[in-house]
Amino acid sequence: MTQEENLLVPIDQYLKAGIHIGTKFKTAYMDAFIYKTRPDGLYVLNLQKIDERLAIASKFLAQYEPRDILVVCRRENGWKPVNLFGKLTGARVFAGRYPPGILTNIQLKSFIEAKVLLVIDAWPDRNAINDAIKAGMPVVALCDTNNQSNNVDLVIPCNNKGKKSLGLVFYILTTEYLRNKGLLKRTEELKETVDDFTEQ
Repeated sequence: MTQEENLLVPIDQYLKAGIHIGTKFKTAYMDAFIYKTRPDGLYVLNLQKIDERLAIASKFLAQYEPRDILVVCRRENGWKPVNLFGKLTGARVFAGRYPPGILTNIQLKSFIEAKVLLVIDAWPDRNAINDAIKAGMPVVALCDTNNQSNNVDLVIPCNNKGKKSLGLVFYILTTEYLRNKGLLKRTEELKETVDDFTEQ
């Protein structure tokens, strides 16, 4: 069995979505996930590691009931994919500006009781991460080459800015979450396509 046959989606699909194309900045936290630097100065993430982490994250999230998962996404390119993830899995989604306190302040009308947090970018979504830490919840985060990953329990290295990349990430997370939950057979595909998860 080749390495490629073990991937969650064909390698071409990963490459086409640019899931591995990082930024011109890298942090020490993300060094372990970087494969090389392109001549134009962009850092390139290791596809094998992206794939491994997507599989690990899907299994980890599948240990939770959908209503116990909160997905937070401030970045507009992620609103469509996270909302569809929420619709298909039953996870709770907060797309847009996260108001601090909804995970910690039970007095708030918008208070949400969750057990695990998934964020699209540790920097714009930092208020949600801070709340999750106070609430003692594990944090799963999509991290690009320029992200700090302190306060993140499980890093999914990927291009967390591009529309196509985010669409593919959530297509995979949705498929694998449902498969790990036994709601979708291993041989079965989602009715929705990657395009359905991608902002136009």
